[in-house]
Amino acid sequence: MTMTMTTTSLSIFDQGPPPPCPAPFNMAAHVLARAGERPDKVALAVLRLSGAERWSYARLEAAVRGTATGLLARGLTPGERVLMRLGNTVEFPVAYLGAIAAGLVPIPTSSQLTAPEVAGIIETTTPRLILRGAGIACPETDIPVLDEAALEAMRALPPADYHMGDPDRLAYIVYTSGTSGTPRAVMHAHRAIWARRMMHDGWYGLRADDRLCHAGAFNWTYTLGTGLMDPWTVGATALIPAPEVTAEQLPLLLKRHDATIFAAAPGVYRKMLKNDGALFLPCLRHGLAAGEKLSEGIRDHWHAATGTAIHEAYGMSECSTFISGSPAHPAPPGTLGYPQTGRRVAILGPQGPVAIGKEGTIAVHRSDPGLMLGYMGAPEATAAKFDGEWFLTGDLGAMAEDGAITYLGRADDMMNAGGYRVSPLEVEAVLATCPGVTQVAVTDIRVKEDASLIMAFYTAPAPLDPAVLDAHARARLASYKCPRGFFHVENLPTGPNGKLLRRALRPIYEALNGPA
Repeated sequence: MTMTMTTTSLSIFDQGPPPPCPAPFNMAAHVLARAGERPDKVALAVLRLSGAERWSYARLEAAVRGTATGLLARGLTPGERVLMRLGNTVEFPVAYLGAIAAGLVPIPTSSQLTAPEVAGIIETTTPRLILRGAGIACPETDIPVLDEAALEAMRALPPADYHMGDPDRLAYIVYTSGTSGTPRAVMHAHRAIWARRMMHDGWYGLRADDRLCHAGAFNWTYTLGTGLMDPWTVGATALIPAPEVTAEQLPLLLKRHDATIFAAAPGVYRKMLKNDGALFLPCLRHGLAAGEKLSEGIRDHWHAATGTAIHEAYGMSECSTFISGSPAHPAPPGTLGYPQTGRRVAILGPQGPVAIGKEGTIAVHRSDPGLMLGYMGAPEATAAKFDGEWFLTGDLGAMAEDGAITYLGRADDMMNAGGYRVSPLEVEAVLATCPGVTQVAVTDIRVKEDASLIMAFYTAPAPLDPAVLDAHARARLASYKCPRGFFHVENLPTGPNGKLLRRALRPIYEALNGPA
């Protein structure tokens, strides 16, 4: 791969524009375009120790287009929104693509969200229909609800035509925690899937003959994109472990099912390597990591155990991944890698792009086809994310002469909980309502290699029962947002102007618990 920069002294990396997205366009039609060429090929295998549930491309496309027919038969019209409250089952991607095929706008959400959190999503996005799995939290509402049995029955319906249209029109909405503490509804266009083509070579090294195993759940956006949409786009096979499969069992399944690429969050790699022995994975070419920073220790340990590399990628809900290492162009040690071909990335300071090697905010050009349309119902928050022609990630980095980018931390104090970005303000706002708490601050603290946990520090007239604090949080927040420890302190650390210093919370933790 040839890497070309258009500047000599400023931190701007320009790989040239990607090919334009065709029009008319439909994201689901693009993802399943290979189904007609290889109807009998396995598109998806759900892996269990006892065997695998296999879906051919023909079966997958029939289920998706039948679901589209069923959703439209419910009186929905293109452009209307569908809230997804489904569990970790194959029904999740089928319903997701079925809605998009029909021109509807799915809103995939984590099954861990609580009813109050979902109520906020409903208020912002005003869905016309809710798809709900058994046991998945959802508030009482007058909005019609379909259960998984009704969705499964739709698979056998006649196929709907793909709803074609402007590639810039709204396709789906995902949620992210913003720096304001308010979860934001991130609107993406149909063209977002076209932008993911830049990852195929720039990160995955993805081929049609690959068998890509993703360790995540069906209802995680990382799994939806890297584990399903991208393999299907090129006609490869997606391998997804069943919910009961543990990280320690994954090496056996990777070997048994001839996985050629493995994708996971760094914490999964850590669990797979607990026993220190060699992992015999004869078909594996390399691993992929995203969601949180991968440590060099885990990267080296994996290479020693398998003989393969892990290629890391950096991105966010608003633009997915756009900086990465790849098999053809590995990231230099200690860096995130390079902007993918077709991307334009810069490191910005107050006066624009900074000099090569200087620290600044990582930014991606607003013309990137994978960039969000904006935050639904929050035009001011959308505008605040842009500096002229650049979208600001809020993360700090520095660019080398060859364009490699080193990650230097989060400028906005955002936390990372198992690959999910979580705003400390959102968690603090909930804990502040707990009786007895006078002040509270939370941050993520690395407790071991590749394992960070959210910890809460609070002031109160007397220490409170941790079980009471935990129950208060769990009743109002998804489990991944809940602190794993609660520490009573006399005062929270602040600067000269009284501003909370979250970075000073770690020394408090270490004083109470000892260094990690």
